[in-house]
Amino acid sequence: MKDKKRFEADEATINLIKATASSDPIVRQQAQWEFAKAIETPLREAVLYGDVLNGIYEVTKWPDNIGVEFPLGLIAPGEEDEFVAFTSPGVGYIPERRVNGNYVTIPTYNIANSIDWELRFAKTGVYNIVAKAMEVLAAGFVKKINDDGMHTLIAAGVDRNILVYDADATAGVFTKRLISLMKTVMLRNGGGNSSSLNKGRLTDVFTSPEAIEDVRNWDIAQVDELTRREIYMASDDSERLTRIFGVNLHPLHELGVGASYQLYFTNQMGGSLASSDEELVIGVDLSNRDSFIMPVTSEIEIFADNDMHRRQEEGYYGWGSCGFGILDNRRVVLGSF
Repeated sequence: MKDKKRFEADEATINLIKATASSDPIVRQQAQWEFAKAIETPLREAVLYGDVLNGIYEVTKWPDNIGVEFPLGLIAPGEEDEFVAFTSPGVGYIPERRVNGNYVTIPTYNIANSIDWELRFAKTGVYNIVAKAMEVLAAGFVKKINDDGMHTLIAAGVDRNILVYDADATAGVFTKRLISLMKTVMLRNGGGNSSSLNKGRLTDVFTSPEAIEDVRNWDIAQVDELTRREIYMASDDSERLTRIFGVNLHPLHELGVGASYQLYFTNQMGGSLASSDEELVIGVDLSNRDSFIMPVTSEIEIFADNDMHRRQEEGYYGWGSCGFGILDNRRVVLGSF
């Protein structure tokens, strides 16, 4: 959780937590219900409406009694046959390819998580433990959402059968020329022309933390001495370090040699890196905000588990329903180094 203040407690909250461990079953169940509702809103904000997948996907609320459909004609009238879309069909499934239609149907599915702690912590009102449990509960939802969203992104990139790499670079070394090549490939293959309002362009790149450290160690052959000093003095989130040629760099722990998203690229999607390259790079076009969609048909609800009292435990569980769609996979380009 980035904003731990969401779960800070006042005296009323502490008293409510103590009441959830009351020996009176009526008081206990009422307090547990109230506590579940109290944590529901901050969890929704943190999980669904916070910084979802570094801002890639646009979260939209949909009624749960109708299908989620997006007409492609609203994006580029008369060019629907040029679009290839990808969706995440459900928990544990490989993202599916949707080809040539006037609209894309995005399936939604349930995501769930739970947490519990010993009843004695609630009795004493030790809020730090409860707060940590809430962070873990939220983190479980976020992890599932991040994985499904990135898996859909990788599948869309693999389907394009375009892999950009710097043939002159040493394998495993991230270079500024790779960014330049990815920019050009996105521009040439992203749809539209020089006068189009929605022509493709590279805006964001997701890579490993090791790649960011490569930038710190660029020598005089990569950048001049003044720029090297600026990079040397830059903090981890400084634009001097994380913005190249107008492209934002985002380090992801799940990218890199042996990391989960790179293994998903090779093992699940059958992708391969160029020549002796070691790491995957994911580039996206977020300039038009017209392709990456996360429909939410049921916001997260939290409930108290009333069957845990005999084990001297207290627990909460919850679920929500969402999906992921990439309406035009030309907004994704993959690279390697």
